[in-house]
Amino acid sequence: MSLDDAQIVNVNPQLQSPDTLQNSSSHGGGFQSKSWRASSVQEVGFVDFGSKSVPQGSQGGGADSEGLSLSMSHREIDNEDARLVYVNDALKTNERFEFAGNSIRTAKYSVLSFLPRNLFEQFHRVAYIYFLLIAILNQLPQLAVFGRGASILPLSIVLLVTAVKDAYEDWRRHRSDRIENNRMSSILVNDRFQQKKWKDIQVGEIIRLSANDTIPCDIVLLSTSDPTGVAYIQTINLDGESNLKTRYAKQETLSRIPEKDRMNGLIKCEKPNRNIYGFHATMEFDGKHLSLGPSNIVLRGCVLKNTNSAVGVAVYAGSETKAMLNSSGAPSKRSRLETRMNQEIILLSIFLVALCTVVSVCAGVWLGRHRDDLDILPFYRKLDYSEPEAENYNYSGLGMEILFTFLMSVIVFQIMIPISLYISMELVRVGQAYFMIRDDKMYDKTSNSRFQCRALNINEDLGQIKYVFSDKTGTLTENKMEFKYASILGVDYSGEGTDFDGEQRGYCIQVNGQVWRPKMMVKVDKELLQLSQTGNNMKASKQIYDFFLALAACNTIVPIVVDTSDPAEKLVDYQGESPDEQALVYAAAAYGFMLMERTSGHIVIDIQGERQRFNVLGMHEFDSDRKRMSVILGCPDDTVKVIVKGADSSMFKIIDKSFNLDVLRATESHLHSYSSIGLRTLVVGMRELGIPEFEQWQSSYETASTAVMGRVALLRKVAINLENNLNVVGASAIEDRLQMGVPEAIESLRKAGIKVWVLTGDKQETAISIGYSSRLLTSNMSQVVINSNSKESCRKSLEDALITSRKFVVSGDPHAGGFGALIIDGTSLVYILDSELEEQLFQLANHCAVVLCCRVAPLQKAGIVALIKNRADDMTLAIGDGANDVSMIQMADVGIGISGQEGRQAVMASDFAMGQFRFLVPLLLVHGHWNYQRMAYMILYNFYRNAVFVLVLFWYVLFTGFTLTTAVTEWSSVLYSVLYTSVPTIIVAILDKDVSRRSLLTYPQLYGTGQRQESYNAKLFWLTIADTLWQSIVVFFVPLFVYWKSDIDGSSLGDLWTLAVVFLVNVHLAMDVIRWSWISHASIWGSIVATCICVIIIDIIPVLPGYWYVRSLA
Repeated sequence: MSLDDAQIVNVNPQLQSPDTLQNSSSHGGGFQSKSWRASSVQEVGFVDFGSKSVPQGSQGGGADSEGLSLSMSHREIDNEDARLVYVNDALKTNERFEFAGNSIRTAKYSVLSFLPRNLFEQFHRVAYIYFLLIAILNQLPQLAVFGRGASILPLSIVLLVTAVKDAYEDWRRHRSDRIENNRMSSILVNDRFQQKKWKDIQVGEIIRLSANDTIPCDIVLLSTSDPTGVAYIQTINLDGESNLKTRYAKQETLSRIPEKDRMNGLIKCEKPNRNIYGFHATMEFDGKHLSLGPSNIVLRGCVLKNTNSAVGVAVYAGSETKAMLNSSGAPSKRSRLETRMNQEIILLSIFLVALCTVVSVCAGVWLGRHRDDLDILPFYRKLDYSEPEAENYNYSGLGMEILFTFLMSVIVFQIMIPISLYISMELVRVGQAYFMIRDDKMYDKTSNSRFQCRALNINEDLGQIKYVFSDKTGTLTENKMEFKYASILGVDYSGEGTDFDGEQRGYCIQVNGQVWRPKMMVKVDKELLQLSQTGNNMKASKQIYDFFLALAACNTIVPIVVDTSDPAEKLVDYQGESPDEQALVYAAAAYGFMLMERTSGHIVIDIQGERQRFNVLGMHEFDSDRKRMSVILGCPDDTVKVIVKGADSSMFKIIDKSFNLDVLRATESHLHSYSSIGLRTLVVGMRELGIPEFEQWQSSYETASTAVMGRVALLRKVAINLENNLNVVGASAIEDRLQMGVPEAIESLRKAGIKVWVLTGDKQETAISIGYSSRLLTSNMSQVVINSNSKESCRKSLEDALITSRKFVVSGDPHAGGFGALIIDGTSLVYILDSELEEQLFQLANHCAVVLCCRVAPLQKAGIVALIKNRADDMTLAIGDGANDVSMIQMADVGIGISGQEGRQAVMASDFAMGQFRFLVPLLLVHGHWNYQRMAYMILYNFYRNAVFVLVLFWYVLFTGFTLTTAVTEWSSVLYSVLYTSVPTIIVAILDKDVSRRSLLTYPQLYGTGQRQESYNAKLFWLTIADTLWQSIVVFFVPLFVYWKSDIDGSSLGDLWTLAVVFLVNVHLAMDVIRWSWISHASIWGSIVATCICVIIIDIIPVLPGYWYVRSLA
């Protein structure tokens, strides 16, 4: 009985990649009726479990991103716990709960809220509150040391600069929002499609989309122009992936025409959440209860491709769409240097309090001694004789006068806390980021991408990294897979490959007078190619036929026909989320099994020139628990076959017990040899399904797919029951080549004292092979391998390894290459992480130069980073390219995303992004070193220059009866750190280089200065403060003694002190500059000149205090 005439529809081949999804669930399709010739296939999606509340050692799924402990699929969606969407009835949908409109707002401020909200956010910095209190105190008559305007000026300048920057950024967001909200879409209104602005779309409305349209909100597909209900979408705006994905409309709604047929239905779906890979809902339509999954929903921001039109109903709009719920960005991080700087500012505050206490106590003592002379002393009078009638000063008694003196001292010495430091740090980081972005040594020509600085506040952390945690696939390797070898029926086909089949340019087929070729050429084994062309009559040829049929059919690849410059020639581009699947399908095409067409219900494969159609009767996609995928094919010879491919660890468990043991052993041997040279391996199995077994699967699948509780677990159980008693067809080996410069980069990092750990999902042999080829592992390294299946076994392995490592440390053999490599698998980590064994693993890892973790889940990657981050005082960096690396990237102190083949999820979650792993060397060893050294020096210099000025004011107080009379004009005091000395500091912190790029790359050991915190530590801080003491004494007393017997007044001397301090701190800066440029010269010497000009201008303005005091110095 043939299956060709059966009406096959969507079996939900949801395109999920093993490399990019951490917890996908099995799902597939089955017939609605139990007859052999069915009229439709029931599809269902899966619900993706998030990851946040699962123990990091767990292999299973966890709670979703909202922190729920149970997925929506594990409980019934009732009316109180669900969103009810009435199809084509927006009024009824929104009458009970007014759902969010489709207008979006990414801007933070409005015209009215900008000022209060921006000020509120800025005053989260404690230093700003400090200076605000100082300004308020100065407004009180008893404490008015400076003019009221002058006291507010420094804080006002800093707040204004930040506010202008924030306002400009928010204006750009407002402009983007306005453009987005005013885009147009076609909405069904009164049985006619009309153009409507995106911001006016409501939940429940029906939307029609055309090819290349962007989806305005999250919609459930109702129909498409494809007769099978398939729609191709591109999610590059959502997750950065350019490969096409498939979504499907339900068969029951597919034939309806919205303008003619009244479409009524009720969708009961989960409440809005951030899980872009999961969707769980049911739909009541024409009396039928339909199940909806991720393959039925298209998210806002996706683009409709290769599909003429599609119709859907809005279920989430505006701020409730999954794209908007995920737009919060990566968590904020603060640099370690800034954290340490805040501690020093607390010490400066204590020092400031000490100075003020000394002044106030001395003032109290002085007032007590001169209690009887206060009426007649010319410099401290209780009576004011400037008026005709003498008036009493508000003398409040000794205790209050001491308090007032203390507060006035705080006002006078306020710049001890450098308010300009924060804005200076932001400007310096912007300048550093500019030079990192423009560095041609970090420009990737292949992807035409430059370095990206996504987090400006941790630039200096790049110079203090001690641990690098790296993904393997796509990070150390190119993630451009190339089919290399095959093992079929125990025969190893790993001979020398040839690029072309004879004189032809690879395999090609004729379609309507045109030549179709695979877009990518694959080297082929000549012997295997000849056998694949002999048909499937002989046993060996039959196995080869089944092997390449499995490669061409068991996947979710979509063939796209691409035009070329030659009208008679077309290229077939295989689109898919998994580079592994793409490589396998290209390999099948090279050997004459060319996938030509895929719909929701069938595939067409050209096999050695003969076009054959296979009905896709069901599919269970890859998930991280089963570690395999399967497809049920209705073949042209009326047989039904189940094809399974997956990791060897999962496949060999489901092989038929009666299968030829010699073939099995040979296949295992070939797999081991492939893995040992760094190749990625997959095992392919197959068996025929009888009619009774198929009908049983169909019934079980239908029951599981329509379940409202525990659907995921039921579907997984159906898949496991199907995938058994297989015959091994063969195994494939794919090469994922190392990126250029990876071995040299790792060697340089290790010389710099950085420990490199590799965390991969690949099998152990593959990871070890890559470790050797990348120079992560060396031949003289001892290896500790932990592969345990129980907690006790893990405990014993760790204890034995610790004893060995301690003996090695005691012996200190210089020729042993360090107690080298710890190799541990994900199963062992399940028992170690989140248990008392973590401490032992940490101690062991500390003794090892290299740690290699194999078969690890994404959550385990984050757990390993947390293991070091929470126990060591060293800086950590994580680098990866896929969605499975996001948790690791966000856990580390510094996260770097590789913009590679697995989309941009890692980039979007990272602090920095770049194109190649080898760029880590210039980033850390060059820019990281410079950034750390410059920022450390700038912070210490800011403390120095402000402390010198404050101490000069302090010494003057000792000569004025502790009255807080200041010789320096109030405007010079407030402009000192904001204008007089700020520009040179910023310029030098951006441009100066203590060591050249060539030296830093030649001698990676120089990077250790940041790891050891040699440029900024407590010792340097106190030396800086000590330096300010003697320099302030010199700069104060030399002018004082020079003019001691002259009639120059204090204010004129104050101008001299101002100029002397500015000259001193700038010369001090100039002495520390290592690499001079014309900008450095202009800023330093120009600052001195500018200060002289400013002092003269201030003194010649009659309304300001100190009028013409500078003339006295002449």
